[in-house]
Amino acid sequence: MAEVVTKGTGEVERIADRAQLWVSYSANGHDRTAAVNELTSRISRVEPLLDREGVEVRSRRLSVHTNWENGHRVGSGAEQYYSVRVTDREQLDELLGALIAAEPAWLNGPDWELSDRSEAVAEAQHHAVEDARRRAQGYAAALGVRLGPLLRITDGDESYGGSVERMAYAATATSYAPDTRELKLEPQPVTVSVRCTTTWVLLE
Repeated sequence: MAEVVTKGTGEVERIADRAQLWVSYSANGHDRTAAVNELTSRISRVEPLLDREGVEVRSRRLSVHTNWENGHRVGSGAEQYYSVRVTDREQLDELLGALIAAEPAWLNGPDWELSDRSEAVAEAQHHAVEDARRRAQGYAAALGVRLGPLLRITDGDESYGGSVERMAYAATATSYAPDTRELKLEPQPVTVSVRCTTTWVLLE
């Protein structure tokens, strides 16, 4: 019994419905304790900004280190890193402005993603199988035979990509929250891609 093995790819595009941000705040002091104390003071003004509906702090990470200049120790530094998820689009611009006004060491985002990929994956799987079937039918026609039933199907690598906008923000010297609405940080299309490998019977 002759067989043909084909691979299929299916892709669907959806508009993202949540965003990821990465931000850090730093402080210096004559020693580690002083640096951490100064950082704690700064963070006390940042934490309330993150305590709002539709904003989730995914992780917090602290780094404490010695500062060096020309081979000499010049005090210590401390930095706190945040990974933040924003599920309420209406909160994003206001949150970005508030975080920037708090003078971050750096801020990166938004990166856009889907909160639930199951429906998009199911549709992509359908397209992948149809693609694999069309390829198999093409080989069958080229050989002058008929395409028989499906024998096996193997799930390929499922990838999650698409249009991802990653934008860095420099700290400003202002004490007010900047307006980021003109930056047009709108939700971006996200492509869900699925691959499969199929084996079909070839009939005389």
